[in-house]
Amino acid sequence: MAKKDTIYDKNIGSLIANNNKAYFEYFIENIYEAGLVLKGTEVKSLRKSKPSLVESHASSDNGEIFVYNLHISEYEHGNINNHYPKRPKKLLLHRSEIKKLIGVIERKGMTLVLLKMYFNHKNKVKVLLGVAKGKKLFDKRESIKQRDWDRNKAKVMKGI
Repeated sequence: MAKKDTIYDKNIGSLIANNNKAYFEYFIENIYEAGLVLKGTEVKSLRKSKPSLVESHASSDNGEIFVYNLHISEYEHGNINNHYPKRPKKLLLHRSEIKKLIGVIERKGMTLVLLKMYFNHKNKVKVLLGVAKGKKLFDKRESIKQRDWDRNKAKVMKGI
C-alpha cells in the first residue's frame, strides 16, 4: 500500500492540483510518474488556474494510455485554437510501463487514478498515477475512524 508521502514528493517543483479524495475512495497500491501531451493553451491555463482531478481516470486505448475527464479550463486570452476543457490527454510513459499498466488495469477491480499534477524542476507538466482498487463502504468508515483516532491522539499528546 502506497503512502501519501512518497519519494515523488521530493521531485515536485510546484504543485498544480492534488486529488485527496482518491486516497479516501481507493486503496492505492503502486504509484507511477508520467508526462502529459498538452497544447500550449492548456499549459498557460494550468499556470493561471487549478484543474479538476476529482473525476479523472486513465485507461488504455490502442496500446496507449489516455487520461479522461481531466478538466483544464479554457485559456481566457486564447483564440480560435483554444482547447476543449475535457479532451482526452495522452500519457507519456515507457513502453514497458505501458504494458505493465495495461496488464494491471485489465484485472478485475483495478483502475488508474490521478493523484497529483505538478510542474517538475524543468517546468514540464507531470502527473502521479495511482494503481488503485475501490474501497467498499465499510472500508471508508474504517478510514474515517482511523483519521479521527489519529486526530484525537495528536490532541492528547500535544496536551501532555
